[in-house]
Amino acid sequence: MPSTLEECVRVARPLYRLEPDYSTPRWRLSEEHRARMMARLELLYPAEQAEEALHDIERVIAVHQAHKTTELVAAESRFDPRDRFTEKDVILITYGDLLVSEDRTPLRTLADVATVFFQGLITTLHILPFFPYSSDRGFAVLSFTEVDPALGSWQDISEIGKTFRLMFDGVFNHMSSQSRWFREFVNGNPHYQDYFISFSSSDAIDDDHLSLILRPRTSSLLSEFDTLNGPRFVWTTFSRDQVDLNFKNPKVLSEIVEILLFYVRHCADVLRLDAVTYLWSELGTSCAHLEETHACIKLMRDVLDVAAPEVALITETNVPHVDNVSYFGNGDDEAQMVYNFALPPLVLQAFQQGDATKLSRWANTLEAPSETTTFFNFLDSHDGIGVMGARGILTEEEILAMAQKVEEHDGLVSMKANGDGSVSPYELNVTWWSALNRETTEESEELQIDRFLASRAIALSLRGVPGIYLLGLVGSRNDVEAVDRNGSKRDINRTALKEEELMALFSDPTTVTARITRRLIYMLEKRTAHPAFHPAAPQCVLEMSPFLFAVLRIEREGRTGVLALINVTSELISAAIDLSRYVSGESRLIDLLGEEAFTIRDGNLNLSLEPYQTLWLEGEFAQPDAEELEN
Repeated sequence: MPSTLEECVRVARPLYRLEPDYSTPRWRLSEEHRARMMARLELLYPAEQAEEALHDIERVIAVHQAHKTTELVAAESRFDPRDRFTEKDVILITYGDLLVSEDRTPLRTLADVATVFFQGLITTLHILPFFPYSSDRGFAVLSFTEVDPALGSWQDISEIGKTFRLMFDGVFNHMSSQSRWFREFVNGNPHYQDYFISFSSSDAIDDDHLSLILRPRTSSLLSEFDTLNGPRFVWTTFSRDQVDLNFKNPKVLSEIVEILLFYVRHCADVLRLDAVTYLWSELGTSCAHLEETHACIKLMRDVLDVAAPEVALITETNVPHVDNVSYFGNGDDEAQMVYNFALPPLVLQAFQQGDATKLSRWANTLEAPSETTTFFNFLDSHDGIGVMGARGILTEEEILAMAQKVEEHDGLVSMKANGDGSVSPYELNVTWWSALNRETTEESEELQIDRFLASRAIALSLRGVPGIYLLGLVGSRNDVEAVDRNGSKRDINRTALKEEELMALFSDPTTVTARITRRLIYMLEKRTAHPAFHPAAPQCVLEMSPFLFAVLRIEREGRTGVLALINVTSELISAAIDLSRYVSGESRLIDLLGEEAFTIRDGNLNLSLEPYQTLWLEGEFAQPDAEELEN
């Protein structure tokens, strides 16, 4: 696979060679890894195809291994997966062109601004698909191996990789209908006829089967295309311009594995599997979360375990929580991190209602299946706020009420088809600031800022790695004009920032942007310096008041911990907190954010919190026992 990269400089680890070195004996899979991969492939394909696919995948890995230097091999041997992510990790989510300037490429501008303002606080940049595309703001990919020239080049990606770890998107469920692969399908090239799922008739899928299929959209599942071989009706989960790849063809899986390793050699430290829920389609099923889909992801994990053990997989699955966490596998064989999709709607509902009960009860159940897996704790994203993760936790009435409040704040609601002819909310298209704060209000700016930061504090306090969308970091408002101009609801939260204007906002301490950013950066400084916020550090959610969200984090080895208390209401709240399980006698706590001291007497802490106040109280706590962690 061709590369246009000049040289990829990795953060604190050796480089890959630009060209493979075949002077040493060819690399081979161990019997253990061969057996494991073969078991995955035999679940997907007949024995002969599985053997052929394994041979091809082994070849792809061997090529990748030949790009490694001896220094890189040595570094991989020292890698401890338990410290893949630490309390120092914070991920910034952005498009490649959310920051623009007149004299540099968008990627170069992003690198400069991020280095000046966020170096030392942000460890990883998730640059949303930076490949050439035809629609859906990057998610209808034309070529998986090129950088969109409107954004920059592989050299720009490399420059960013000198300072930050990078998360790449693996948009492997589908690709653009204008891509070369699909053009070859349309042109009748035999090699590409099974790269996509197609039928000769629009009614090839009967209504009974169609009603079973989980759809994230209300558009038609099959889209008609004229081809050399006549009309074909192609499976399109998301839109007519996003044609699903056919993983029932083992050649497709081999191609994707090759692209996966191409990304690794081009500075990817985390690989985000976009919309992976729908990777495998099987009529007569929901075509979501299928065993075959999990087998494909586990195979990708197997490949990375032998070829790039430092690189992590994260699954993006906007589905109910119980399905979402299934992508951890057994804790050692699938994704190392999953998007915590239930968190954004539950936090939003808590602040809308001034009641953290549902949020606290759910958070009390959170448990990663191993010490090498964790959650990606985000609140807002380029898509808005998905509500699927909250299904089964919030009632349908509560979700509809949440959506109605978002609409009252000039936000929008995207719907999904349910299969029975009805539709329901799928996603709230709104910025995080506007979801919490109404544009026309008599509230003070300071109260709105406090509310905004209190919500952020919840995501920063919970076990996992926090992620912040760039526009959420600076408190951007809804861009309703962009929706009217472009016809896409999601554009309400995708407006590019001009570097000069953003610098002016940062420089003026009276602006809302400067006040938000200054306080949020301070919170990040405190969080990233404290071992109690390590993703694997124990977590106990304390359900003592509907008006407070409370979680105790204690460092993995030792007694120093942080009790996070967040007032989710606009009222002064007095609380009596029973900490007798963790503290005996008298003890002193210091607020990391305000340096105020509090005293625990006889295991009880009595205090008051101002509207939307956050306290991070550091002190000595006994480690919770296993029963408390399970409950």
